[in-house]
Amino acid sequence: MDKERRRALEEIQAIEFVLVELNLYLDTHPTDQRALMEFNTYSKQLYGLRCKYEARYGPLVNFGYSPSQYPFKWVEEPWPWNM
Repeated sequence: MDKERRRALEEIQAIEFVLVELNLYLDTHPTDQRALMEFNTYSKQLYGLRCKYEARYGPLVNFGYSPSQYPFKWVEEPWPWNM
């Protein structure tokens, strides 16, 4: 895997980690407006990073937030956990 692809995937994983932590915090502090704003900011950033990654390298997951293109490309690339 090339360095640019690995760097893009690591950036996505870092943002996902931040979102999981913010989600856990918001579970116990649902009225913290600053935390919610950060959560929404990181969510938008993650969406953009995922779209950019998938446009260049193919799908990150086999279902969910983005529709599959024809032909089904999930099986063509190395799976994210294999990289």
